[in-house]
Amino acid sequence: MRNVGIQGVKAPTKTCDDVNCPWHGTISVRGRVLQGKAVSLKAKGLAVIEREYFQYVRKYNRYEKRRSRIHAHIPECIPLKEGDDVVLAECRPISKTVSFIVVGRSGV
Repeated sequence: MRNVGIQGVKAPTKTCDDVNCPWHGTISVRGRVLQGKAVSLKAKGLAVIEREYFQYVRKYNRYEKRRSRIHAHIPECIPLKEGDDVVLAECRPISKTVSFIVVGRSGV
């Protein structure tokens, strides 16, 4: 098992044969590390993660709340269900819309 290099994320106890797993495979993580909530797990090996953030509006001198959805790959060794808070890490593009990997669950 490799060290991913992200603080506060524990390594999974299960092992897997997934090539796109940052712990057991060959893919490396780089760039941004985000947190969000798993909204949809309908596709095999894919999660839709929703994250909320605040955007400053200069005209009104206030912040507005926004949401964005990110498609992320789920390795086989990380058990996940809808509603879980997860930690995402950026990687090379895996497919047309997937450039993030679920590294672990936050708060566990």
